[in-house]
Amino acid sequence: MLGDPLANLIRILQHAFSGELAAGYAYRGHWHSLRDPSERERVRTIEAEEWHHRELVGGMLRDLGARPNRKREVIFWIIGKAVAIFCHVGGWFFPMYGAGALERKNIVEYEDAAVEALASGHAELIDCLLTMAEVEWEHEFFFRHKVLGHPFLRIFRLWDAAPPKETIRAKLRALAQDDVRDGAAAADVLHALVT
Repeated sequence: MLGDPLANLIRILQHAFSGELAAGYAYRGHWHSLRDPSERERVRTIEAEEWHHRELVGGMLRDLGARPNRKREVIFWIIGKAVAIFCHVGGWFFPMYGAGALERKNIVEYEDAAVEALASGHAELIDCLLTMAEVEWEHEFFFRHKVLGHPFLRIFRLWDAAPPKETIRAKLRALAQDDVRDGAAAADVLHALVT
């Protein structure tokens, strides 16, 4: 990303904060719509993880002296509630497919936030951001494997698979090593967080 890394970080966190609001409500509707007990329980757990991510991201915004974007909050509250309703009428496939595609993007969102945290001198946020990316990776993996082989995939293209989970920390580890070579002040802290 170009521009001010701190502004970029705050913008990503504001997006994530509102996105987690929508996800929380959407997953609540999703698990209530499922019949299979194991699917219900897994999606219910995913809902809880999304609410936890929202708490963590909200804390980061506060620590950075920033606030959520009110307009996005309203929009994403509406989206989350609408998706929750759709889950009860949209059948099994579409909520599973949509959730997986969105979770794939969420992985990248938290990875990007970690890069901006590094660039803005907020290495203390990196481990938490990468952990959230790893949890989103688990969510994407679950939904991908649920829809694999479904006949609708002849019509709807399956999103690109996420790289192996280990690559999430490997990217930041490489950046940390570059910083060590460049003599950056936070390199030791960052190196410890992503090793």
